[in-house]
Amino acid sequence: MTKYVVITGGVVSGIGKGITAASLGALLKARGYKVTLQKFDPYFNVDSSNLSPYQHGEIFVTDDGAETDLVIGHYERFIDECLTGRSDITSGRVYAKVIENEREGKYDGSTVQVVPHITDEIRNQLLTPDDGTIVIVDVGGTVGDIECTPFLEAFKQLRVLAGNDNIAYVHVSYVPFLEMSGEQKTKPTQHSVKELSNMGIQPDVIVCRSDYPLEAGSKKKMAAFCNVKQDCIIENLTTDNILEIPLELEREGFASAVLRKLRLEDRKADLNKWEKAATAAYKQEKQRKVRIAVVGKYVEMHDAYVSLYEALRYAGYDLSSDCEAVGVSSDSINSENVDKKLSGYDGVIIPAGFGERGFSGKIAAAHYARVKNIPCLMIGLGAHAGIVDYARDVIGLADADSREFSKSTKSPVVCEGRTLFKKGAHISKVEAGTELYNAYGEAAIKMRHRHRYEINPAYEAAYVKSGLIISGRSDDGFIDAFELPDKKFWVGVTFQPEFNAKVGNPDKLIRLFVSKCL
Repeated sequence: MTKYVVITGGVVSGIGKGITAASLGALLKARGYKVTLQKFDPYFNVDSSNLSPYQHGEIFVTDDGAETDLVIGHYERFIDECLTGRSDITSGRVYAKVIENEREGKYDGSTVQVVPHITDEIRNQLLTPDDGTIVIVDVGGTVGDIECTPFLEAFKQLRVLAGNDNIAYVHVSYVPFLEMSGEQKTKPTQHSVKELSNMGIQPDVIVCRSDYPLEAGSKKKMAAFCNVKQDCIIENLTTDNILEIPLELEREGFASAVLRKLRLEDRKADLNKWEKAATAAYKQEKQRKVRIAVVGKYVEMHDAYVSLYEALRYAGYDLSSDCEAVGVSSDSINSENVDKKLSGYDGVIIPAGFGERGFSGKIAAAHYARVKNIPCLMIGLGAHAGIVDYARDVIGLADADSREFSKSTKSPVVCEGRTLFKKGAHISKVEAGTELYNAYGEAAIKMRHRHRYEINPAYEAAYVKSGLIISGRSDDGFIDAFELPDKKFWVGVTFQPEFNAKVGNPDKLIRLFVSKCL
């Protein structure tokens, strides 16, 4: 029988429930258990493809091409596994499936209702591996939100269906500290647990998010009022480095408490890579420093490029360096001020994105890095900007542009692909002796894409003649990567290497880029 851990959130949103779920996955995997994670979100978008980065941060792409919530990236990085689109379930997907079933007459004329049809479909979306895998279910939203009710009802019923020993309920709550009175307040958590109990779910473990250590009296009070054993009240303090969280939760006995509830053996955890990462985070400030400008149009929102920032962080740790990534708005850059905007940085990254806004600033940044011989990694739309700059400035195609933004251009160096939208993992053939080959050491690499337009191979002869190397090609004949051999590092890739980075295992191309910056 599959074992489940259902994680809910209380008091306020944004308290790190997803990181708590990912940390539990890491701790269980460190004990030798097979683990996977699923996020159930109450919003009615079918997936994350149309969500604004300003509201939900980046859209994380899985190998199978699913466009998911950014928390799926945290899951992958923490448990070092590749997940699929089935790890990100929304109300939109659930309701769409129920309506589809009703239209096809699959309910035998029954009146379709939230209970049982919606709640049954929520559970139908659960992963049910039969190989001993523990499924960690992260329920989005906050207990008490009206849109969460069907999910809580569905997972309440799961205890009866799966069996009491096959499910553990974890509630992540916020414990505030009132500076004015110097008191830690447990009342919000008590009310949150009461609200959850009214839905029929009694938490087995409570994870308390707080800016200050829990007082002994606070744990005792919560144990009494929330009907939870005191050793199942887990402290989770605010930290600047999320890689410390699994270690902190291990010291608190979080995974052990969950395993007791699931009637599973509490094995010794191998947390060597986490201890190394935490140590590197403390030591890096005393090591070599490198400042990298991330030139994008969503830089005001850190989470819009969270996978890239994490990938740079992991690369820095691996190189014993302090890798400081600074967002620079591409909207604010032009050919006149680019020197002022980007001077003082050791490297430039131009990340992926969509839309014409800020594209001219990305072109100016790519040009500046090339002319000034500053290490530059151009990703997705950033690579499109780089090839447009090169075609205009070196090849002499003054009207070179992307068909995405100029349908009438006579020099479409970026053109339509053979599919409407290229998503997910695809094979790129790598040219030997290139920086791309030096990074990955393989003649073919499988990387994740998310773009509508491709770099046009019709101009390849002109590029090669002028000194540009085509270092990666897709199976369908488009240019996946290019670079200049006479520069420190000027590389463009249409795929997004940051999605490959894992804790203790940085992406090799990003690591090579950071080493060049050093």
